[in-house]
Order: sequence, then C-alpha cells, then structure tokens
Amino acid sequence: MDSLARQSSVLPAVALAAGLAGGALLLAMAQGEFRWAFQICHAIGSDTNNESPFLAENRAAMTKMMNDMAAEPTGDVDADFVAMMTPHHQGAIDMAKAVLRFGRNPQIKRLAQEIIVTQQQEIAAMRLAVGEALPPSVASPTQLSAWRAPDSR
Repeated sequence: MDSLARQSSVLPAVALAAGLAGGALLLAMAQGEFRWAFQICHAIGSDTNNESPFLAENRAAMTKMMNDMAAEPTGDVDADFVAMMTPHHQGAIDMAKAVLRFGRNPQIKRLAQEIIVTQQQEIAAMRLAVGEALPPSVASPTQLSAWRAPDSR
C-alpha cells in the first residue's frame, strides 16, 4: 500500500478518535458545570440550626429539576427551550416553597413569594408561546400559614 493510500485510510480513524475524545471532554465539562448545584444541595457539614428538613426538601427539588431539564432535543428550538426551562422554573418554585416553610428572614420569605408568582407566570407564558395547554389553575400558596411543615399534622 503506498503512503497516500495509508494516509487516506488513517485520516478518518484519527478524525473519529479526535471527535469522540472531544465529545467526551465536552460532556465531562457540561456535567462539571452542574456539579456546583449538587454540591450546594448536598452540603455536608454541621447542622447547627437543624437545617436538615430544609436541606432534604431543597435537595429533592434540585435533583428533580436537574433530571427533568435533561430533555431530548426534538428539532424545535423553541419547544426544546420550554421543555428545559419549565423544570428550571418549577425548581425555583419548589425551592422557594421550602424557604417559606423553613426560613426565618422576612425579606427572604417575601422574595420567595415573588419567585413563586413570577416563575408560575413565566411557565404559563412559555407554554402558551409554543401552543401548549396550561395546567389547571390552583391557588399559589405564597403565605407561610398556607404551608404545613412535613412533621406537623
């Protein structure tokens, strides 16, 4: 086999190997970008303020959000955006609910109330923009009194 034939048969193999290595690197980098979120939610340390119930609820919300954001592309950029952003916004709502349930700072709790309302509005606007049906309306429980801690019955 002459050197030109050898080069032409090796080049596609090298290109494939480089592409696979690059793809693996990008995947690892993308996973690393989200690692901070899991580290925050899975924080290990002293639980001096008995923060365990809040951390557990927040961890569950964050895990659900990250899992639900991993939507398969459909070829419709707008629908894909909504499919990924809806769980992101719902995650913010769920985390805000945890702050209302367990938080003490009135300013933070007010921000959590605003997050719930605005994120629900944005989810509705995104769904309508891509022709999706809206879920049934329910009252937004934005007051601490509307929430019962999981352990109190």
